[in-house]
Amino acid sequence: MTKEDKGHYAKKHLHDSEVKPEIEAALKQLASNGEIPCAVAFKIATDLDIEPGDVGITADLLEMRLIKCQLGLFGYQPKRCIVEPADDISKGLEEGIKKGLENGKLPCLTAWEIAEDSGIRKMEISSACEALKIKICSCQIGAF
Repeated sequence: MTKEDKGHYAKKHLHDSEVKPEIEAALKQLASNGEIPCAVAFKIATDLDIEPGDVGITADLLEMRLIKCQLGLFGYQPKRCIVEPADDISKGLEEGIKKGLENGKLPCLTAWEIAEDSGIRKMEISSACEALKIKICSCQIGAF
């Protein structure tokens, strides 16, 4: 999404994409100023027993802005991204990240899995990726 497209999130999807009423209701109930934090999108997905991406699509179709990525990659003010490169990365963490790469990038879901398996915060994974110059891709809610 470029700056010129800001606020035109529905353009990312096919014209026949439809708003799902149950997701719309949950989003509208939990949105603040047309914004939905990543954690809230995941809570909606869990509560409705659906994929997080379905919540993201519906948010896009409703022109709601996804904010406060749990990996710290987007949706923060005044800077978009709040991740800083890690000062120190354990050999095991570095190996785990490199093992999870797809086409040189780490999928968001894999980052979450590494965090859970390692017992560390999600932002520690993205911080390690910043230090290693590894991009995180394939946002589970479709923001990137």
